[in-house]
Amino acid sequence: MRIDSHQHFWKFDPVRDSWINDDMKVLQQDFLPSDLHSLLKENQIDGCVAVQADQSEEETYFLLELAEANDWIKGVVGWIDLRAENLEERLSLFFKFKKLKGFRHIVQAEAEDDFLLRDDFCSGISKLSKYNFTYDLLLVPKHLQYAIEIVKRFPEQSFVIDHLAKPDFKQADFSHWEKGIREIANYPNVYCKVSGLVTEADWANWTASDFTHCLDVVTEAFGMDRLMFGSDWPVSLLAASYEECCGIVTNYYSKFQKEELEKFWGGNAIEFYNL
Repeated sequence: MRIDSHQHFWKFDPVRDSWINDDMKVLQQDFLPSDLHSLLKENQIDGCVAVQADQSEEETYFLLELAEANDWIKGVVGWIDLRAENLEERLSLFFKFKKLKGFRHIVQAEAEDDFLLRDDFCSGISKLSKYNFTYDLLLVPKHLQYAIEIVKRFPEQSFVIDHLAKPDFKQADFSHWEKGIREIANYPNVYCKVSGLVTEADWANWTASDFTHCLDVVTEAFGMDRLMFGSDWPVSLLAASYEECCGIVTNYYSKFQKEELEKFWGGNAIEFYNL
């Protein structure tokens, strides 16, 4: 089974979704399962994992409703306030939803670079493994040093890095990113999504070769047992079609063995998220 481990749905709200500015007009509309399903079929993708884009429990319920109505949405990564005093109660409630696989926080939007290491946030992370919930790390390179500390602190917690931790493809300055990625990959509880490549590149002028070095690094660091494909649709539409996003990684990994490709295109996501 081939799985897109990272995509989003939303009903566009210009206030709530203010991060979608006028440079991103293509995203200023609704994106729902009916818009994605045909793209998955055209690219031989059997299912997907819907990931939160808004930091609210309403978002989590919205995605769960979509997953309930569409069996090819195999899992949901929602949002919950990991700093809440009633977190245990909320986790217990959400545990009843079989398609809810984990949570994510938009760390890159926080003012504190070391937000991940806040005592209240770490307390929340410490409670996830009890319910077999995963955690998606949405980071930029400056956060990797703190992410390394948190994955080391919680070895029983399953983590996955979204979008390769967003290397700077525009400037092609990868030294700080590469050091952090290689170090965090030493921890076996951490996976990495090969997703969001074109989104971090020059939207109008990227070429597949822009991504080669970083794909080399994550593939060597994580191995084919801990990498998974993600499209980042519809955000990826800023720079590429769904087919083009698939094509970049299809071409890069074309020389790998069939067993390795099966893990990358689905097996690892199924194992990580318990799909």
